[in-house]
Amino acid sequence: MNVLVSGGGTGGHIFPALSIANELRRRYPESNILFVGAEGRMEMEKVPAAGYNIVGLPVSGFDRKNLLRNVKVIVRLLKSMKLARKILKDFKPVIAIGVGGYASGPMLKAAQKQGIPTLLQEQNSYAGVTNKLLAAKADCICVAYEGMERFFPKEKIVLTGNPVRRNLLECGATPEQARQAMGVDPNKKTILIIGGSLGARTINNAIIDGLERIGQADGVQVIWQTGKLYDQQCREALAASGVKNVVQMPFISNMDMAYRAADLVVSRAGASSISELQLLGKAAILVPSPNVAEDHQTKNALALVNRDAAMMVSDADAAASLVDTMIATAGDDDRIESLGAHVSEMALRGAAEHIVDEVEKIVGR
Repeated sequence: MNVLVSGGGTGGHIFPALSIANELRRRYPESNILFVGAEGRMEMEKVPAAGYNIVGLPVSGFDRKNLLRNVKVIVRLLKSMKLARKILKDFKPVIAIGVGGYASGPMLKAAQKQGIPTLLQEQNSYAGVTNKLLAAKADCICVAYEGMERFFPKEKIVLTGNPVRRNLLECGATPEQARQAMGVDPNKKTILIIGGSLGARTINNAIIDGLERIGQADGVQVIWQTGKLYDQQCREALAASGVKNVVQMPFISNMDMAYRAADLVVSRAGASSISELQLLGKAAILVPSPNVAEDHQTKNALALVNRDAAMMVSDADAAASLVDTMIATAGDDDRIESLGAHVSEMALRGAAEHIVDEVEKIVGR
């Protein structure tokens, strides 16, 4: 069985795609799975590292601020459409799965034109442009939130949840063991700060400005993932502050341990991050990124806040209130327990398995 998986751009697209591929490989060890991504994007590194082949398309997103630059974008799109047709001719997939992101547009559109069945996976509560454009001719659309008939044909929608990395759910360490593995005190209340796979400038700046207050917070410690772009700036600020209860790193490879170590998580409100928090039952303060299409991270966050399953600090308010809010919350056991219980109730479990069930139905037809 030849299966094509397309999309990427950020970890929020890539990790669900890999989870789906891993479940396909588990059920069908002899299947051939080919990824198609966008040249120069994160998937070109992460997918081969996970053991899968990937082809890159020269596609890029539209520039809404400088319309003249879109001449190059259109040229790249036409090249990508041509290359997508060649990939389909050579690989001959029985189904194409799109997870959103630049590359899935031309790849899935080419598959639909050739009559190859397509399945879309939409991670967010506000549908992405690519998936909205592909929805009419898709065979199935797997979603993580209710009410998605606002964007997609109702009869094609299946509520599956978002796939997450399996190792996050299978961590056998105690919180104390996990804190030791992360290089922090096993007995202190622990705040995990994650800004998404690329880091988050606003969150990092708020922490830099609040390092002195964090250093004065008794019984609290911080694991701070800054992203590679901000690594040097944050490392130098931490060293200059002399604060000892913060451990900083550009990237966390053992996220299973990091989550297990944490009493409270500070995070952007990307769909994958939210799904992880739900499945792990983690209390969280969400700081939605304003630099995303249709402000969808705020909508993701409010879906939790409205059920008292998370707290939210807006990006604009982060500098003024994020550090004080997280220190106060970390010391409130009842609040942490309540948030964890409510967010756990929202979890949709077995998402990758449910999505592959839908793949089997389509291929079977």
